[in-house]
Amino acid sequence: MNNNLKKLLLAQFLTALADNAILFVAVAMVMQGALSGDWYIPALQGCFLVAFVVLAPWVGTFADTTSKPKVLMLANIIKALGAAMMIFHVQPLLAYAVVGVGAAMYSPAKYGVLPELTTSEDALMKGNGWIEGSTIVAILLGTVVGAKVADQSIFLALIGVLVVYLLSAFIAMWMSPLPAAHPKENKGVLGSFKTTISTLLQTPSARFATFGVSLFWASAVTLRLIIIAWAPVTLLLTTSEDISLLTLFIALGIACGALLAPKLIPMHKLKRTQMAAYGLGLSILLLMLTKDINNARLLLFIAGLCGGLFVVPINALLQDIGHQSVGSGHAVAVQHFFENIAMLVATGLYTWSVSSHIPATSAMLVLGAFILVATSIIAYKLPKDT
Repeated sequence: MNNNLKKLLLAQFLTALADNAILFVAVAMVMQGALSGDWYIPALQGCFLVAFVVLAPWVGTFADTTSKPKVLMLANIIKALGAAMMIFHVQPLLAYAVVGVGAAMYSPAKYGVLPELTTSEDALMKGNGWIEGSTIVAILLGTVVGAKVADQSIFLALIGVLVVYLLSAFIAMWMSPLPAAHPKENKGVLGSFKTTISTLLQTPSARFATFGVSLFWASAVTLRLIIIAWAPVTLLLTTSEDISLLTLFIALGIACGALLAPKLIPMHKLKRTQMAAYGLGLSILLLMLTKDINNARLLLFIAGLCGGLFVVPINALLQDIGHQSVGSGHAVAVQHFFENIAMLVATGLYTWSVSSHIPATSAMLVLGAFILVATSIIAYKLPKDT
């Protein structure tokens, strides 16, 4: 592992730590009555995701035509600005949208830089495993620490988030500069983005990766929101810290899946990912039947394990295809465009279900069944030799 990759992992760990802490600060604000309405958390998530869709044509081009460590630094500064807005009591929906702008800029550079720092498919797969692993460790720490501190002091929690974002920006600035992956394009950004989509999706494997990862993240964000509503009713959890501890088992499972993926699902055996997706759907269906916290923890771990096995090979495939064609930053931006449209739709439907007083267990049933059906359709379209 070279020094730039080590610094990338550290910067990613810190920014993911703050990303998850700030979400559970908002959860604490709702549970303490500072923000009202069961709809607020899914609405907050929706505001975060909008930037990924709206800015997708620009952030991919920016990542590929600029030194990616510089992009990572600027993105973290924008995230820090969003945290500062919450400290100064700006409407949290607006402040969290600004954090989303930073995240939308950060992601194409984070994933797009991996092919530039690795020299083979195996190394790229391992790099993705390390990135996902460091992210999950950050989620584990960020959800617990963020929720615990926020239960004591919202202000101190937000100050901590701001400091961590700025530290991540400093680490990114400390990375060795890299040349731009592609020269600046003369044609308009929107025209370039449209060309990138059509070029990328001509490949069956790229279509599978794009729609497969969209399925995963739409499912993941919905499951996370469902748990926030489901745990107090079914498992009788009463604080944001208790709920965050429950979600840790998803994160721990994803970390294990991310580490196992390079060995169990190499890129030339991509069709194996469908089994992981089926496992994810089944574990969610079983989760709706349990009222025991230990069984819930086990099923959430299994769901995370299957999710990690599913998403790491797909991410590596899309980065490799993009690096050899339209540019890895462009490819990641297209990926995020589709997956965040999927997440926005899923978040919108869940927000509607909450406002319509549909039980969380019913939402789990729909989610689990949808994953099974969508996986069958996507897998059927995958070439037989993949």
